Amino acid sequence: MAQNIAQIIRQFKADVAETLLPATIKEVCQSIGHEWRDRILTPVVTLHAFLLQVLHGNIACSGVSRLLGKTFSAAAYCDARMRLPVELFEQLLQRVGEALAPEMNSEGRWRGHRTWIMDGSSFSMPDTPQLQQHFGQPGAQAVGCGFPVARMLCLFHAGLGFLQRVLASPLRTHDMAHAAIMHPEMEDGDILVGDRGFASFAHLALLSRQKLHGVFRCHQKQIVNFRPGRKHTTQRKPNKGHPRSRWLRRLGHWDQLVEYTKLNVKPKWMSTEEYATLPEAIVVRELRYRVLQKGRRTRVITLVTTLLDAHAYPVSELAALYERRWQVEVNLRHLKTTMGMEVLHSKTVAGVTKELYMFTLVYNLVRLIMLRAAQRQQAPVDR
Repeated sequence: MAQNIAQIIRQFKADVAETLLPATIKEVCQSIGHEWRDRILTPVVTLHAFLLQVLHGNIACSGVSRLLGKTFSAAAYCDARMRLPVELFEQLLQRVGEALAPEMNSEGRWRGHRTWIMDGSSFSMPDTPQLQQHFGQPGAQAVGCGFPVARMLCLFHAGLGFLQRVLASPLRTHDMAHAAIMHPEMEDGDILVGDRGFASFAHLALLSRQKLHGVFRCHQKQIVNFRPGRKHTTQRKPNKGHPRSRWLRRLGHWDQLVEYTKLNVKPKWMSTEEYATLPEAIVVRELRYRVLQKGRRTRVITLVTTLLDAHAYPVSELAALYERRWQVEVNLRHLKTTMGMEVLHSKTVAGVTKELYMFTLVYNLVRLIMLRAAQRQQAPVDR
């Protein structure tokens, strides 16, 4: 691996590498009002040192000076990292995302649509009072005997694997609490793929209102019955054992249009005012397919989607699209295990946020190198 930051930057695409150039970093610092003194560990040097540290497996701070070829102590480097504002990392991530936009707009489309995969994960960190109070720890661990754990929500580009956005929150936070924050990252006609935790009426209604599409696995409590004309239960006349959805039309074997209605009780992650703006009912499509691949635990999968046209979006194609969701598990494994993000080293909330953003930045740069290699070899990027 290259030791010189200039050699590493030269490997990246020109417009992405420009984001990491000293002039760009200084420009961003000035735009957010960050001031610094002329010293060895300027914002440019500190940021490049941080980048090298993560590229080399998030090594100890005491070894960063050797990577950079400069003389400074680990304490001085830690202080320099603490001086960098979180907004600097947010701005750099945004600029890298803008530079990668042409790739994400043209590559990896599914039937003409950009596709995204949303999933949650977690990571650990040092046991400090500030981190314990902010993130919390698993309930199975006794008080004073565990480490803080953060919940992480990620939005990946399905075709190329780029990490568009990542959010960290306290451990006991449902993924849906921040799912809507990810919606502005998408454009009209984009498709969001996710597991059953995202397949609620409220989320599907929000996506439809923003002219986005969703493909999710049906929630385990959602009763799905493909019998034409079947009965359904209502909130006024509950009938246990019947689906809550109203049957509309049969599209094929294990393929139908149904109507989801709004419940009287709003989700915990949504405000009363926002829930009141949702429609009373939405039309969605339920479909089911068999998993024939050997070694899979699940044999039958039921999906719910806002893609209603059975001719434009056949069941077999939707099944293949949902199978892409499992690639996000590989992406998270690369991010956490291969790159070493399972346990972060910072001891403050701001430090953890900066470390998370730096891992995201490095991950996207590595994915860009993978994409370039795949294009040269005319091979799939995730082969």
